[in-house]
Amino acid sequence: MTIAGKEGIKRILGNVPYTAELYWLLRQHGKPISRFSLQHLDQHLPLLLEQTGALKSNSKPGKKIFLFASLHYWIEHATLLGLALSSQGHTPTLGYLPFSEWRTPINRFDLRRQNIYAKRILEKTAPFMETVSFLSKRAPYINLNAELEDMVRQISLYDSQYTEQIEEIDTNSDIYKLRYRRNRDAAQTILGWLRTHRPDVVIVPNGSIMELGVCYHVARFLKIPTLTYEFSDQRNRFWVAQNEQIMRQNTKSLWEARSEVVLSDKQLSRVKSLMLSRQKASLWENFSRTWQGVPTQGTEKIRKQVGLDDRPVVLLATNVLGDSLTLGRQVFTKSMAEWIERTVQYFVPRDDVQFVIRVHPGEILTRGVSIVEIIHKLMPELPEHIHLIQPKDAINTYDLVEITDVGLVYTTTVGMEMAMAGIPTIVVGQTHYRGVGFTYDPDSYVNYYKMLGAMLEDPAEFRLSQEKIELAWKYAYHFFFDFPRPFPWHLVRMWDDFKENDLQKVFSPQGLEEFGDSFGYLTGEKLDWKNVHYEN
Repeated sequence: MTIAGKEGIKRILGNVPYTAELYWLLRQHGKPISRFSLQHLDQHLPLLLEQTGALKSNSKPGKKIFLFASLHYWIEHATLLGLALSSQGHTPTLGYLPFSEWRTPINRFDLRRQNIYAKRILEKTAPFMETVSFLSKRAPYINLNAELEDMVRQISLYDSQYTEQIEEIDTNSDIYKLRYRRNRDAAQTILGWLRTHRPDVVIVPNGSIMELGVCYHVARFLKIPTLTYEFSDQRNRFWVAQNEQIMRQNTKSLWEARSEVVLSDKQLSRVKSLMLSRQKASLWENFSRTWQGVPTQGTEKIRKQVGLDDRPVVLLATNVLGDSLTLGRQVFTKSMAEWIERTVQYFVPRDDVQFVIRVHPGEILTRGVSIVEIIHKLMPELPEHIHLIQPKDAINTYDLVEITDVGLVYTTTVGMEMAMAGIPTIVVGQTHYRGVGFTYDPDSYVNYYKMLGAMLEDPAEFRLSQEKIELAWKYAYHFFFDFPRPFPWHLVRMWDDFKENDLQKVFSPQGLEEFGDSFGYLTGEKLDWKNVHYEN
């Protein structure tokens, strides 16, 4: 039978009661379906439940907590977190959607098989945590007001940008329609459930895209305290935000609490060591990845390799199109691509300077449109003073920074790092370090061109003062080392981490000293940056 024929049969059977469930029980014998696997969770549940029960017997009653997850890996992580909270006396409920993919449709027959598979594993947590499939609880009769309808459309747009890694989205496209349908279904179901059950706290990972973003916005619409969390590239750390989307990386309160405190020699040495590792393309401490493909090679070699002379150098460092840290970050531009196009056009007649565009090395791993394509479409032949560094080019961005006179960025942290090197840097997007005091932050194209023009007249005049350089270093320390809070289980390595930090260890006196505050923040205890423990 052809694939098309099988899909046709599945579409028919998907609407017949109990067919998918019986097929899963009789033919698959309880095994995972395709990529939707909770096997690691299932393997660790006996120990998890044993430790949850032992710890819970000595705990005091806590809060009624709702956790939400979609996609199998987030479901596993939310289950681990939910049982951890249960062991401390809280009453958690895990609401989930049994999807394995966000970008491709799935027939109802296979989706129901995934649903019964997830249900059979998650119901094992019943002594300590309630689990609710929102596929089974779908409530299409719940009306969404204009605010929530707009939210669904906006998140569906972000999802499409994130998936296709482009900024211009056709709302008639298959991906937008898929994301809109799923997000709207989720909004209706979550709204109905939260209105009925009204938890004390909602915890949702990410909180910006897909059904995770929908849950965050619905909970905030109902004015329920909501926590969002995500992971960066540091082990045993996570980002956490209270009543905010963590992917917005709002460091305002942290900076207000720490901006006047002078870094100790130890702190300064630590951030310098981190920066050096980034430049050398080497791993450092608990960071799990490198930031460059090749180590630094020296300024003279890089000038020769790129073909640069003694004219001033302007470096534009791009983000990856559709990256979650760029979604909705416009200040005055239509999009990041539009800003890059207009900037290239600005520099075409400016042969008194050299304009270098460093396309993000992360584009090597992406599947969407490249900045390279956008620039070549705009201008197939670039003038001699405009240089395009492609993602695969064996060039270290920090070598380029070392010879840069003026920096231009959207939201990438390279902007912060250029300021740390004293380079006057214009920040166009809404990034976490915009407005801190060591970058130039225009609010319109008129101001952008004025700033840029003035800098190009005499770049040395705009070189940052020592005071602003020190400010950038101080901010970088707090962003890299204080903003991520201690947390035992990283999403990427959660079961390896669990072997090192099981529930008994995490909630021991020593474990609570390290992780206790973070679990408190997740359950609604105020994250007061003035009273947070900092390493000296």
